[in-house]
Amino acid sequence: MTIEFSTYYTLILAVVVLLIGKLMVRRIRLLREFNIPEPVAGGLVAALVAYGINLATGYRPAFDSSLQTAFMLCFFSSIGLSANFAKLRAGGSALVVFLLVIVVFVFVQNGVGVALASLLGLDPLIGLIAGSITLLGGHGTAGAWGAVLEEQHGIVGAMTIGMACATFGLIIGGLVGGPMAKWLIQRHQIEGGTGHDDNVTVDGSTPNFEFPHEQRLITADAAIETLALFAGCLAFAQFMTQITQGTAVQLPTFVWALGGGVLIRNTLDYAFGFTVFDRAIDVFGNAALSIYLAIALLSLKLWELAGLAGPLVIILAVQTVVLAAYVAFVTFRVMGKNYDAAVLCAGQCGFGMGATPTAVANMQAITNQYGASHKAFLIVPMVGAFFIDLVNAVVLQLFIKVVG
Repeated sequence: MTIEFSTYYTLILAVVVLLIGKLMVRRIRLLREFNIPEPVAGGLVAALVAYGINLATGYRPAFDSSLQTAFMLCFFSSIGLSANFAKLRAGGSALVVFLLVIVVFVFVQNGVGVALASLLGLDPLIGLIAGSITLLGGHGTAGAWGAVLEEQHGIVGAMTIGMACATFGLIIGGLVGGPMAKWLIQRHQIEGGTGHDDNVTVDGSTPNFEFPHEQRLITADAAIETLALFAGCLAFAQFMTQITQGTAVQLPTFVWALGGGVLIRNTLDYAFGFTVFDRAIDVFGNAALSIYLAIALLSLKLWELAGLAGPLVIILAVQTVVLAAYVAFVTFRVMGKNYDAAVLCAGQCGFGMGATPTAVANMQAITNQYGASHKAFLIVPMVGAFFIDLVNAVVLQLFIKVVG
């Protein structure tokens, strides 16, 4: 039996999850040492409680998904609104190199999935489900490809398998990133980034997303203007999703939200000379990120993970090891073996197994302790939220043609 929670109750419980996570990280030294994001800590507790209730009574909580989607779109809008063309150019060659590193990893992740599925007697396409479809693509991509694999390729239960794998990835992505980056920093004796005081910009704000607990002074007028900007991004995303549906340029709605933010921000900057209030975007974006992650983890159906077949668990476990090894021995080295590279590794663990919001949360956990990494916070959102979805779609089509 399912217990439905309305929008209001979902929001209340999400805030409770965040408060629990904040308290846990503050009181439990192990969580601080391993840089576990607060939404992940509180969300896992909530998911375990829901799982216990399900085991004891058979009841299954269901939360309002539209609220989760709305906050996710707001988060990606904030990334776009924070990226003027000057910042995009600042990414330079490092952005291109990191994107190439991730492209190679997409092939590795799918190759591992297909090879293990074949060795374990499963359909090779299930290896793609336990590959970049869910681990890099997340729940949205899992739902889209699940329907395709069920209807066109006869993979029974592809949707359920995909959602379970994406859930696993979301958990692991939030748990692995912080410890991995900290291990790299300590093993290579790397000095951290600069502190808060050294990262104040000309308007008196600190860089977006790097210090989520830093106080930001905003006004009511700035808040209203910022809400209007977010509304414009969401309207643009909805419009573009509708008119491109079924076409060659069809993209996930969150990609259009990010693109809308970039378009609106730079039009205001360069065409109208309007000064966008970055501090307000920072506050709204960080709040949206925290609430999105809280609802996502609150909505985890751990009973679906518990029902995964043994071979699928093996594939997912190996994928976790492969990601950790790739990050430590490829990404870190290629990106320069420095502090920025370590923070980039935390981000890759986030979206390589979970989602871009998880990547940002992982990086925040590191920069809160060791200092800022402007390069990482510039590169990861653009690669994880925009470029990689395009790459993933192309690579998946190639693999399906070969093994389908």
